[in-house]
Amino acid sequence: MPEGPTIILMKEDLQKFAGEKVTEIEGSEVPENSKVKGEILREIKTFGKQTYLIFDKIIFKVHLMMFGSYSLFKRKDIDTLKLGLKFKDDGMYFYTCVVKVVGEKDLSKIDWEADIMSKKWSDEKAIDKMQQHPEMMICDALMNQDIFAGVGNIIKNEALFRAGIHPETLIKNLTEAKLKTIIKETKNYGLEFVKYKRTDTLGKTFQVYHRKKCPECGEEITKRETGKSKRMSFFCENDQKLFK
Repeated sequence: MPEGPTIILMKEDLQKFAGEKVTEIEGSEVPENSKVKGEILREIKTFGKQTYLIFDKIIFKVHLMMFGSYSLFKRKDIDTLKLGLKFKDDGMYFYTCVVKVVGEKDLSKIDWEADIMSKKWSDEKAIDKMQQHPEMMICDALMNQDIFAGVGNIIKNEALFRAGIHPETLIKNLTEAKLKTIIKETKNYGLEFVKYKRTDTLGKTFQVYHRKKCPECGEEITKRETGKSKRMSFFCENDQKLFK
């Protein structure tokens, strides 16, 4: 599943179409009687793993989910095309994803301070939200998009290793200083994620994600489903403390 940093890079690719007029629209998720043709793409916004294509008369929310993809040219797998927007030069095409039409009210309800890739991010708000769920495991908190929008399994695992925190530690057993450390490592790795993706070196930087040995102590990395979400965690029993 694409994580927040990947969506930021996608936005960079799509940004060249902002201010351009749509000449053609197609795809299985295009609403009937759509009047997007001739409309100007006013703005592109991202929130976590979601992308918003904002026009005067309509707003598309695109979520790539697990297997979604996009291209700036028309691909052959047209059967999986959910939304395609053609402009004067090239276009944007989204495949195997979820596309919904939303309104301005939906945008106004978004807590932009919860996006780890946003300059509006708020440490204080994230800590407050976590402390409202004292029995929640930190692995679940990091994957909660209402708290850490944009965090996926890669960032979760790598950030917790850097912070030295066991993924099954409960929020109530973490001091505010520890929560701040987790936030810092999460945001820092998100920024590094973008850099590594640009140079196609992300996989080479993993310390625990799908690794067999801990880079610190050399012991085997533990791999198992953790938390209520049952998402796979990779961690070192020696170097990541389970606070009780």
